[in-house]
Amino acid sequence: MLQGIVASVLASMLFGTIYWLSTVLQPLDGEQIFGWRVLVTLPFTSLLLLARPGEAARLAAVGQRVRVRPGLALLLVASSALLGVQLWLFMWAPLQGRALPVSLGYFLLPLTMVLVGRLFYGERLSRAQGLATLLAALGVAHEIWQSGAMSWETWIVALGYPAYFALRRRLDIPGAAGQWLDMALMLPVALWFIGRTPSSWPLLPEHPALWALLPLLGVISTVALALYLAASRRLPLGLFGLLSYVEPVLLVLVALLLGESLQPGQGPTYVLVFAAIAVLLGEGVARLLRQR
Repeated sequence: MLQGIVASVLASMLFGTIYWLSTVLQPLDGEQIFGWRVLVTLPFTSLLLLARPGEAARLAAVGQRVRVRPGLALLLVASSALLGVQLWLFMWAPLQGRALPVSLGYFLLPLTMVLVGRLFYGERLSRAQGLATLLAALGVAHEIWQSGAMSWETWIVALGYPAYFALRRRLDIPGAAGQWLDMALMLPVALWFIGRTPSSWPLLPEHPALWALLPLLGVISTVALALYLAASRRLPLGLFGLLSYVEPVLLVLVALLLGESLQPGQGPTYVLVFAAIAVLLGEGVARLLRQR
């Protein structure tokens, strides 16, 4: 379990780095950065696949499963699409001044993961988790009351990732094989984003720094996704969700450094959500101390 905890925290730190990195890849826009991220991540993911014993065999086994059950291919495409939407939003939001709504979605994600674990996997809610869920629900209710609706970016993160991880568990494709499949199935869409008019190809010779920054994006993305998926396999879904608190803290810091600020009246929403995370964090620390 300790390995899963370390993997989750390191993945969150790397995702925060990617959030900032998207702002220095201009003049590429969000869709172009998403396309390049997939394109430069796939080779490194392929190396990871070949370097890990048994991963190529797992990938071949997936192909055999698809031949026996062709309907499985649709689930694989759905898994890739769910992850692809998240990767696109992650690169798009900082460039559009929407980093804070996405960050709020990541703050709510641990709580939606706890609820999914309870509703679909029979994981019991502790008193602390129940209190945290109530506080987060009050925060969501305040945001809807104050602004009339919760941002669509927030909902995509808070509900999209639990659906993705639940589908990944159903597909039962662990390790680099599953990650490679997700990225490979995104490749046609990524190439379309890169080459659509106006094409991003002419920007590379005009901005030499992109030749270094884009491969760096690929390396960081590969390592971060590998750690994140490793943590999702090694930890109970509820605990995995609790440890996700590190990433939204870093994302909010990046958003504030980029010049974004809370809208008037949003303070109570963040206070309630932060309080919920504090409750979960306190419970997690107490649990780890008891285990030691």
